[in-house]
Amino acid sequence: MLIRVQYPDGRYDYVKHTRLDDLIDAVQISRFLRSSGWVVIGEDPVRRRSTRAPYIGPERRLAA
Repeated sequence: MLIRVQYPDGRYDYVKHTRLDDLIDAVQISRFLRSSGWVVIGEDPVRRRSTRAPYIGPERRLAA
């Protein structure tokens, strides 16, 4: 899937959805287009990749 983005210098482009998180993290785009409209980086909420380490410990969700 291609997503329309705008770079800080005003240029527009289409990027693969797999690159979007990397571009946001590196602050290489200023906004991208969702079906609901433009999302401005730093102003609108953006889902982030989880950087938390996986849980290491006993499984507590098992049914009793």
